[in-house]
Amino acid sequence: MNNPLTHAQLAATDRAHIIHPYLPGTAEERVIMTGGSGCRLTDAEGRSYLDATGGLWLAQIGHGREEIAQVAYDQMKQLEYFTSFWEFSNDRAIALAARLASLAPEGLNHVYFTSGGSEGNEAAIKMARYYHHRRGESSRTWILARDKAYHGIGYGGGSATGFPVYHEGFAPMMPHVSHLTPPWPYRTELYGGQDPTDFLIRELEERIAEIGPGNIAAMMGEPIMGVGGMLVPPADYWPRVREVLDRHGILLIFDEVVTAYGRVGEWFAAQHFGVTPDIITTAKGITSGYIPLGALLVADHVAEALLLDHGFPMGYTYNGHPVAAAVALANLDIIEREGLLGRAVTMGDFLHRELDAALGDLPIVGEIRSVGMMLAVELVTDSASRTPLPLDPARMPHDVIRRETGVIVRDSAHSLVLSPPLIMTEGEAKEAATALRSVLERTLPTGEIRSAG
Repeated sequence: MNNPLTHAQLAATDRAHIIHPYLPGTAEERVIMTGGSGCRLTDAEGRSYLDATGGLWLAQIGHGREEIAQVAYDQMKQLEYFTSFWEFSNDRAIALAARLASLAPEGLNHVYFTSGGSEGNEAAIKMARYYHHRRGESSRTWILARDKAYHGIGYGGGSATGFPVYHEGFAPMMPHVSHLTPPWPYRTELYGGQDPTDFLIRELEERIAEIGPGNIAAMMGEPIMGVGGMLVPPADYWPRVREVLDRHGILLIFDEVVTAYGRVGEWFAAQHFGVTPDIITTAKGITSGYIPLGALLVADHVAEALLLDHGFPMGYTYNGHPVAAAVALANLDIIEREGLLGRAVTMGDFLHRELDAALGDLPIVGEIRSVGMMLAVELVTDSASRTPLPLDPARMPHDVIRRETGVIVRDSAHSLVLSPPLIMTEGEAKEAATALRSVLERTLPTGEIRSAG
């Protein structure tokens, strides 16, 4: 579709009218995307980009799939919307709920639909508290979370988020939230020389004792911490956390807004870690971003309590939206038909090897970590001290990479994060690794980036 406005006109209109997340009003630069196909994007000036972020961790099947557009069109002709409150439902939402239950860990057979991850985490916190209330334990209101966690920007989820920047200016935040140390094995200094999991489990037990187990509703955690820098816990971390929580009657909420629907090579990261939570929140990859949708997968024992009496007294206008549900079903079909769960593993391993080969000799590269198609390159001043690399807000490595090479990666907690579409090719993986090398080899321990040439 041709846009009659020039890039300059679009940029001027954007600056005049749109409030962008995390963008100061003084920023002049705009990158205005007008097209996408596969792993590629095109801006209003005709420049091509390699999307190595998958948008915001979500473009599982890539951009521009015409079959998804056709599904949305067909559903809109049939039924564009009706409420799912009370006794009302629609056939697409019913089919999607059954499909999700068939893919979920055993025992998570109930689905609550939202429009996205932040809505989902709000609902999950309310579900956990309401579950205990319905069982006669209304004192269980506390939520355990972790530093460097990201659970969206709602009031509850934002309070569980473990970054001060998301709290400053919005206080007071929701009470009864307590943050624990994150599992970040590379940062051995966090654990005082102890085994990371031993330290974290001891801290968890002590925090539960301090608050009182009868006062805690749930622990909310990302299986792999995305915004925190793609932090991968030790293999024994989540099973041991689950055991502690079970012993104290505390629910486990997995925030899988990023990790679900093939990103880590399984339908859910819970399956990767061999743990069954009580609630899983999902969004993003459920439709590969083609239309907003989220879904909570809820364990049978939790749903049983929620459905007593008048039911769960919380709803969103777009719960079970039929067009979104139809798109999700088509998206899941593509993921399954094209073997993208397996591809996430093989291509993720390939991309990791390419990054190792391209960046492994650079002193500012502390660690390259990955699970499936979630990867991070942690930047340090030197590999011995592991001091986080100072970053110049006016000249960030990920911005320089995009401007110079057209490869889009994301900065996250002193790491460069990659979460490409699961359909990425080997050639595109090599292109991404080469792009990172071209800038990081010119990046000094001070964070300064020398000019090319």
